[in-house]
Amino acid sequence: MGFKIRKNDFVIVVKGKDRTKKGRVLKVLPKENRVLVEGINFVKRHTKPRSATQPGGIITMEKPVSIGNVQYFCMKCNKPVRLGIKQLDDKTKVRVCKKCGEIAETK
Repeated sequence: MGFKIRKNDFVIVVKGKDRTKKGRVLKVLPKENRVLVEGINFVKRHTKPRSATQPGGIITMEKPVSIGNVQYFCMKCNKPVRLGIKQLDDKTKVRVCKKCGEIAETK
């Protein structure tokens, strides 16, 4: 199943504990239907010491969220929007904002 959310897209969380937070997509995990978003879904992990260089303790790390819980955030509309696909004159397909028609560029 192809997703319209890609790496480096700016998204907003629409469900869950981090609702209304925004961030960039760091990684898309299509097999698990999840995305890793910068600054979203921090969890604490308790680890044992493995060696002298890696001490044990509580580590805070980001975990992926479900792709259904995030939505593309259009900078022009300043709103979360759905994306559509439009074919340009030179036969290339691009993602566009369904509200304003702005081309969704991945930076």
